[in-house]
Amino acid sequence: MTGPLTTRRATGMLRTFEDAGVLEPADVHVAYRLGALGGETREPVLLAVALGVRALRLGSVCLELDRLPALASGAEGEALPWPDPDALWAALRRSPLVTGGPAGPLTPLTLADTPSGRLLFLTRYHRQEDTIRAVLAARERSRPDVDLDALAAGLDALFPGGDGPDRQRIAAALAATEWTTIVAGGPGTGKTHTAARILALLHTLHGPGLRVALAAPTGKAAMRLQESITGQAAELGLPDGLAATTLHRLLGPRRDNRSRFTHHAHNRLPHDVVVVDETSMVSLTMMARLVEAVRADARLILLGDPDQLASVDAGAVLADLIARPVTRPANPALARLVNPAAAAPGGDAPLDERERERLGSAVIRLSRGHRFTGALALLADAVRRGAADEAVAILRSGAHSVTFHEPDDLDAVRAEVTSTGLALIDAAERGDIPAALEALDTHRLLCAHREGPYGVRRWSQRVLDWTVAARGRSLDPEHRYAGQPLLVTETDYDTGLSNGDSGVVVQRQDGLTAAFDRGGSLLLLPPSRLAAVQPLYAMTVHRSQGSQYDSVSVVLPEEESSILTRQLLYTAITRARRRVRIVGREETVRAAIGRQALRASGLARW
Repeated sequence: MTGPLTTRRATGMLRTFEDAGVLEPADVHVAYRLGALGGETREPVLLAVALGVRALRLGSVCLELDRLPALASGAEGEALPWPDPDALWAALRRSPLVTGGPAGPLTPLTLADTPSGRLLFLTRYHRQEDTIRAVLAARERSRPDVDLDALAAGLDALFPGGDGPDRQRIAAALAATEWTTIVAGGPGTGKTHTAARILALLHTLHGPGLRVALAAPTGKAAMRLQESITGQAAELGLPDGLAATTLHRLLGPRRDNRSRFTHHAHNRLPHDVVVVDETSMVSLTMMARLVEAVRADARLILLGDPDQLASVDAGAVLADLIARPVTRPANPALARLVNPAAAAPGGDAPLDERERERLGSAVIRLSRGHRFTGALALLADAVRRGAADEAVAILRSGAHSVTFHEPDDLDAVRAEVTSTGLALIDAAERGDIPAALEALDTHRLLCAHREGPYGVRRWSQRVLDWTVAARGRSLDPEHRYAGQPLLVTETDYDTGLSNGDSGVVVQRQDGLTAAFDRGGSLLLLPPSRLAAVQPLYAMTVHRSQGSQYDSVSVVLPEEESSILTRQLLYTAITRARRRVRIVGREETVRAAIGRQALRASGLARW
């Protein structure tokens, strides 16, 4: 059905909540459709279904029934006829959508009564949470058999000296003595550096026949993971040929079913070690598919930053797994290998009580930055902690690596956009592919939205206009030209391109060619073979995850924007290697830092 037809169908409570802007037409349509299939007609139950669909659309896995008024802010939201939680819970427990009924045995809804609140799930997502819980709990019932003397010697060789606790050493000790390990930390804290040493340690313990898989949610993130690991391979004695891929490719896509894979609970992955980078971007559905496909006797190592934006799909799995209750004590082998509580003059900060407790769930957070320094590092940390006054002071400090511009102060943005665009076109017209790809990642303009005055579409046109004015010759974005930046928007297994890959059109003797950097190797394709690409003049912050650029300009929307959150601002800032430029007003920055993107789920409650 179309949106307007669905809107006309809404009556009673659903009409009221739709008119108030809480529900979208699609939410109402799904509620009525499920109600018709299951024989449910009561308005409060159908409203709960629609709100549950809304929750999924906004990234949550479930609906928190005890916090319904919090779904709409302001006096108008408080005035809506929210159902009484106890009465709604009782109605849902009797609903055929939960229990099954004469209309059929299907139960599209599931209820969960947890110590921290009552939850309503679409059953599919509750099962996915159950899969993750059950698999990880089973993996925590045992630990790998390891020669602790050999392990200690390997750790000493890879992490020599140093005062106090070395969190990277702790991460390696956990990965060697646990089946599942989570290594968290912000950009530049050494997650992939540590992962390379973990692989070297495991190869030392288990021999050169160890089968390793490297994966990430996007092609760009996989490429960066591969570059980091292979860049350290010779130093660490890692075997040749370690290649990273997307999670979709690792699990094996099926052409007949986009949500299922060739590797699953009954056809496990053959690898002994699976390393996943940028885990914050992994959705609940993908994580459920991954954990059930990993062998019970294989190590699973998850790397990521829980403070970044979560997946565009439902769930915030990495943050939930880190926050879940710890159900077992720390591995006793750690006492022989590390001392997390030691004082740390000149080294890593000692682990606090909560961090030491999380070692029981094999979770360690790296805290010392190695890539970011100065004002850029201080700004990222202030935003992550929610320190608005501190962040604004840093933005106004006049530091070279951090600059703050009012929305009408665009001279610096225009200068960098045009210089980068002209360098890209010049290299591409000369056929210098390495220089063109280097120019492509020199600067990136990031927006929160796709549409609107602060969206990618509007700013892409502005970037193109600036570049044309500086070049003095027209450029047609509807046709390929040398120097046109490209963004892949859908995975194409025939060409080997993944959603999120970026490339550039270059001029060669035989005509135009699209060039993509695939982890140190070039992928060259005729432009006619590019099925799902768009010009890349600007990018959403969401799409930029897994990538980094020398310089980043961030265009912030008005403070009323619901997408403007602390996680979005932190993610945007940490895409920059050397310099970040924030375009917006102080009120907008403060609004972003003060608003956290909270996603409801059952995983964190375990």
